[in-house]
Amino acid sequence: MKLLIAAILAIITFMPFSLAFAGDEALNTGNTAWMIVSTALVMMMTPAGLALFYGGMSRYKNLLNTFAMTFVAYCLGSVIWVILGYTLAFGPDKGGIIGGLDYLFFNGIGVNSLNGSIPTSVFAVFQMTFAAITVALVLGSIVDRMKFSSWIVFTILWIIFIYCPIAHWVWGGGWMAKMGALDFAGGTVVHINAGVAGLILSYFVGKRIGYGKEAMIPSSISLTALGAALLWFGWFGFNAGSQLAADGIAGSAFLVTNTSAAMAGLSWMFAEWARTKRPTVLGIASGVVAGLVAITPASGFVNMPASLVIGAVAGVLGYFSVSVIKHKIGYDDSLDAFGVHGMCGTWGALATGIFANPEVNILGKGLLFGNPKQLWIQIISILATAIYTAIGTVIVILITKAITRGLRVEKEEEIEGLDSTIHGERGFEID
Repeated sequence: MKLLIAAILAIITFMPFSLAFAGDEALNTGNTAWMIVSTALVMMMTPAGLALFYGGMSRYKNLLNTFAMTFVAYCLGSVIWVILGYTLAFGPDKGGIIGGLDYLFFNGIGVNSLNGSIPTSVFAVFQMTFAAITVALVLGSIVDRMKFSSWIVFTILWIIFIYCPIAHWVWGGGWMAKMGALDFAGGTVVHINAGVAGLILSYFVGKRIGYGKEAMIPSSISLTALGAALLWFGWFGFNAGSQLAADGIAGSAFLVTNTSAAMAGLSWMFAEWARTKRPTVLGIASGVVAGLVAITPASGFVNMPASLVIGAVAGVLGYFSVSVIKHKIGYDDSLDAFGVHGMCGTWGALATGIFANPEVNILGKGLLFGNPKQLWIQIISILATAIYTAIGTVIVILITKAITRGLRVEKEEEIEGLDSTIHGERGFEID
């Protein structure tokens, strides 16, 4: 009798916990833990990795301004996303173009809401980090000369009207997803999008004073190299985390991400070494980032040998884009957002259509595996992204220009430096 009473008391005592676990059967704690870590890794990429990478390449008098613009892009992206961005990108599909407003201000998303096997809140914050870094990448094209107030307005409008629709097309159930376009972690959504926007914005802001006539020496290659290392580290969350699960595809994405980055760092270095007789630290760091960019859309679809090819091409393509093509055309993309992200992102999207291997991911089958149609789908997605981004960014720029009465700082401010004239601070003490 005593044993029976004890058993009944034990059942009553632990019943709430049992019911709680039964109600959360779809929640996978391993996947959730991995996604929280991945989100933190991607978060670090913007206010730490990218700020250092871009800041080190900017001139000493604009280092803090570059940091400030990167930080504010992340802050604005975080707030815009939870208010409006998430629902536009991942709300119920409206004609394949945009998400509905069902999740405005995170309406209907509670602590028990799930997206697959992870909490919706975790999925939403993970996607927020992508929105924030994408607009921050655009910054690389216009450092040293854009008004801080104009950057704030541009960031708000661009996330809402450019980033969110394209994210919905590809990842939110929009027309590109229905067409079968493959973009595992952001070739079109992030890199082509940011690269094209940066090119357009640099044209409207204009060239830096003295561009092509005087040396514009980076403030600290050491900071840039450190930033590249942090980006490399964070990119494992960017790519492997995009599987949204701790499984074999995530592991494969982790492997090919590292391999492509390393291969591109080497190929950029050797291309530069052969042409200029100097293997620079800036070149190696830039090559690593080019390889990370190129493997991003393909990371969950290709095997290791393919990542070697993708990285090798990305390093050479990135080097010649920023050292030859840019100067022949004559545009002033300060930190080569288009040359690295636009060009290498395009190569990565095409490479996905070529090398996607159904043995890695059943959802992807490219040209080399008997599906030439996939390459054509990738081309359509590239062109559509570039065209929409170009036209949309022009409109956003014109609205920004009207609101802030111009995009560019005064000539005297640019010459003196934006750290002191805008922020009243100095990144370096120069005698």
